[in-house]
Amino acid sequence: MNPVAQALLECGAVKFGDFTLTSGAKSKYYVDVKMAATDPKTLRLVAKGMAELARRHGPFDAVAGMELGAVPLATAVSLEANLPLLIIRKGERKHGTGKRIEGRDPKGWRVFVVEDVTTSGGSTVEAVKVLRDAGATVGHASVVVDRESGGAAALADVQVTLHPLARVSELLATPQARAAGVA
Repeated sequence: MNPVAQALLECGAVKFGDFTLTSGAKSKYYVDVKMAATDPKTLRLVAKGMAELARRHGPFDAVAGMELGAVPLATAVSLEANLPLLIIRKGERKHGTGKRIEGRDPKGWRVFVVEDVTTSGGSTVEAVKVLRDAGATVGHASVVVDRESGGAAALADVQVTLHPLARVSELLATPQARAAGVA
């Protein structure tokens, strides 16, 4: 089994039941990557996997993640890949500097975007737009789990290649999913 998928199952990040996703869609399973990101063993595995993808598809000048879910992932990848970190705010800031991107100015930088889970790809596409509006180049993104519900296609539509560490089909092809009646 994919080691990231296995780690997600082992740390309790994959839950079965009745859930409403950010998109409003209903689901019989939920992937709580925030739980995985708080588990040192799983976070380390994710950081190593994403850093390797960044090395393979780079070079990159920075790694970026959208608040909140992607911040611990992007921080870990930043440390593992020795790349500056950029944090993208979900909305305009009304106080302080008013910046949408925290960190250095990414103008002219090649940025590797990381995300926790993608369903439709909307938040990752938004992160790409914010970075490009700031003058960065974005052509690659990585997610811990691709729910295989259109995210890769949505990113391809904006000329970004998605590199998932695990796919939901792998998580649903497990004894845990079968026992919960989801597979």
